[in-house]
Amino acid sequence: MVSQSSAITSQTPSLEIDASRQFTSWLAEQWASITFTTYQAGKVFFIGLQQSGKLSVFERTFERCMGLYAQGSTLYMSTLYQLWRLENALQPGQVHNGYDAVYVPQVGYITGDLDVHDVVVGKMGKTGENSVVFVNTLFSCLATVSDTHSFVPLWQPPFISRLAAEDRCHLNGLALRDGQPAYVTAVSQSDIVEGWREKRRDGGCVIEVESNQVIVSGLSMPHSPRWYKGKLWLLNSGTGEFGYVDRKRGSFEPVAFCPGYLRGLAFSGDFAIVGLSKPRANKSFNGLVLNERLQSKDAQPRCGLLVIDLRSGDIVHSLRLEGVVSELYDIQILSKIQCPMAIGFKSAEICRVISMGKR
Repeated sequence: MVSQSSAITSQTPSLEIDASRQFTSWLAEQWASITFTTYQAGKVFFIGLQQSGKLSVFERTFERCMGLYAQGSTLYMSTLYQLWRLENALQPGQVHNGYDAVYVPQVGYITGDLDVHDVVVGKMGKTGENSVVFVNTLFSCLATVSDTHSFVPLWQPPFISRLAAEDRCHLNGLALRDGQPAYVTAVSQSDIVEGWREKRRDGGCVIEVESNQVIVSGLSMPHSPRWYKGKLWLLNSGTGEFGYVDRKRGSFEPVAFCPGYLRGLAFSGDFAIVGLSKPRANKSFNGLVLNERLQSKDAQPRCGLLVIDLRSGDIVHSLRLEGVVSELYDIQILSKIQCPMAIGFKSAEICRVISMGKR
């Protein structure tokens, strides 16, 4: 492992970021950068390359930031009680202090604390127009933003009898297919307040939105479903496995075991980027197969990113986080951006970054 400068200046507690030997070379080959959230530390990170080829690590503070969705120059991010739309203020080819993307908060919707997880932009509902769709975990439904309300419900799993602020099944993940919200993951099929907590080991499922059918069951706290190259990929977090859904068999097919609790999944070319978290020392993570597998392999859980080659299932690169950050939630690839940054609310920068649109 090669330790890279992290650009994190906090004195206490500290954060150390270590990249595997070829991680920076891989980023350069992909002509991409990575952004990820950690709601546990309230940070969004941007991982890229400096002009010198060294790792660039940039972070901003957003309370309980979770879901991420990148589309063109736009980045959506859910936080404790808001859903933000950030825009890249730079034009292609522009550079600001060595950064080739500067994400600026432009619009913030007040949702209240809905425990918003995954966020996408897709076509859903009668209008057929693209809109923000998010997983409203507290109310066990898919929802969209509103100019006058906290949210507008769009869809709920067939086993949820009514919408209530009860987090009945812990709906969490959302995958687009052909521009439409197509698949969701839930920790259980429970229809009582926090019923998912007793079903963490094997009550998880994948639901097809259009048909209202459960297409895979028996999963352990699944997260981050993503449609990519003709397959539905996901993280079976409670077993530490990355894999895909075999629709004909109605099963989850593991591709790689990862030493941590998995959340956050993105793709670039022939590679998957997976987020690793250290399981919390509380009841939510007790009794999971992941803990048993780590013990059998004489391994400790890690926090960071793993790059998995889809052709072989091998873990080929990694980024490891130690210290204040122990849990990640979501990951997005920023294509054709090498060194990104963002403007936050903790400094005067947001007062000085001004852009003018065309008439």
